[in-house]
Amino acid sequence: MDEVEVVVAHSERATLRVGDVFLKVDADQARVDVEVRAMALAPVPTPEILWRRPPVLAIAALRGTTLGRLGGPATGSTAAWAAAGAALRKLHDAPLPPWPGRAGRSVAALTAELDDECGSLVRDGILPADLVTRNRQVAEAALRPWTPAFTHGDLQIAHLFVDGDEVTGIIDWSEAGQGDAFYDLATFTLGHEDHLDDLLAGYGADVDLDVIHAWWSLRSLLAVRWLVEHGFDAFAPGCEVDVLRSRM
Repeated sequence: MDEVEVVVAHSERATLRVGDVFLKVDADQARVDVEVRAMALAPVPTPEILWRRPPVLAIAALRGTTLGRLGGPATGSTAAWAAAGAALRKLHDAPLPPWPGRAGRSVAALTAELDDECGSLVRDGILPADLVTRNRQVAEAALRPWTPAFTHGDLQIAHLFVDGDEVTGIIDWSEAGQGDAFYDLATFTLGHEDHLDDLLAGYGADVDLDVIHAWWSLRSLLAVRWLVEHGFDAFAPGCEVDVLRSRM
């Protein structure tokens, strides 16, 4: 019998792997509903859904490997990164899904959330004030009107698979919906700034680099405390705190 591998587990959800099957356990069925609907609408390769019996969603493993992980080395050829960019452009150009996503919070709501989080990071002694202040300044460029796009909403580098130079699939769509396309681009290249040009070569659209840089800071500021509280190491080399330090 295949061993059971715990891919990720925290208080909100868990993902297990048994052979070529991933079992996603999530008590929030509305979040799973979004994932299933988004995969059905997305014009890019997604995993096959094998079955769903709440609170479990079973999906098939994808062919290939990821282009890396946050805090680890990036892999893949320049062409593979360009292929990832082309897949993101296809997604962002697709008809909008009929619901807002994580990347679609209003500027006012996002600003309020960011200000509250920055205050907590300093007040609780998680990060030094100068680091938070500088990155809050950088993040300002992301707080602007944006044209809605079909966004993945949590497009970490580990969520896109390639086989050679071909994108074989994108996983974890529970945060998908209408949002800022630059958020996806920034999330995918977080901690791997040296591959941004390769990604954009395939994306093929005008991109405001200041906004990408701003989303690196903004996403990291919002993530650090949650990661610490849920047992993840945001201070590991190459991860969120290093991303914030690079803005100094």
